[in-house]
Amino acid sequence: MRKIEPIRSKKITESAKGKPCTMNIVGVCSYDPRTVVFAHFPDESHGMSRKSDDCSGGYACNSCHGVLDGRAPWPETEKEHKEWYMRRSQTRTVRMMIQSQVLTFG
Repeated sequence: MRKIEPIRSKKITESAKGKPCTMNIVGVCSYDPRTVVFAHFPDESHGMSRKSDDCSGGYACNSCHGVLDGRAPWPETEKEHKEWYMRRSQTRTVRMMIQSQVLTFG
């Protein structure tokens, strides 16, 4: 298996500033755009002491990011939906980045 070089983009990570949280974990989300950052989701590009690249992530408020990173517990009712929350957030985030021309085609 070939080594995957992580993709890093300041344009992507900085695009989170002031945006709405796309994680929206039930019972956790603060809905505060002032605390939103680009949160990295686990994928094949991450490893020991290395976060995933900027293709795998979404906009998350401080509260949702804390749950994602393990600083706070997942609500019991939502724990089994972790993968769904990350996929939904990633899809919503990519859509927002296309609409704001952070990501472009062609």
